[in-house]
Amino acid sequence: MDRLQTVLNAIDAYNQKDPQGREFPYSEKLTAWVYKLNPNPTEGLRIAARGQHIGRWTSPRQSYPMDRGGYLRWREDLKRFHAKTVGELMGSAGYSETEIESVKQIILKKNFQTNADAQAIEDALCLLFLETQFEELRQKTPDPKMIDIIQKTWRKMSDKGKQLALGMELPETHKELVQKALS
Repeated sequence: MDRLQTVLNAIDAYNQKDPQGREFPYSEKLTAWVYKLNPNPTEGLRIAARGQHIGRWTSPRQSYPMDRGGYLRWREDLKRFHAKTVGELMGSAGYSETEIESVKQIILKKNFQTNADAQAIEDALCLLFLETQFEELRQKTPDPKMIDIIQKTWRKMSDKGKQLALGMELPETHKELVQKALS
């Protein structure tokens, strides 16, 4: 088995330990979006897509203050954990420090506007949000706040990501909110 497959298998095995069973399917869906954005992703992008949320369940949101500051700290701590964990798996499979650092930058979404692989991850995360998490958030969030969230999401996306988002089969209520946000 080659080192890429070794790392992907290790990430999948780690995510299959999720007691709620969410992270492995999430990583598969994120990877599928990456392939829609880039049919020939780099090895680093493939690893980052699989490991973007590795072990997320190990740090519950409730373990941080339930305010905006707590939420932002939780997300930053998770990104660093994901990058570190994937880096360790890559190191065990024989990847160089340079290759590991490159994947960490993708996972951390550093300079995503100038790093094509980090932008692809950002786009894929935004598309996956629209596909799988939008409705749950919409049910507990007033429309003006949802419009703000959509606008912030849209600003992070590339033109290709925006095209894919506009082509998604979304419920009519979602399409209306997106149109309001973009007008």
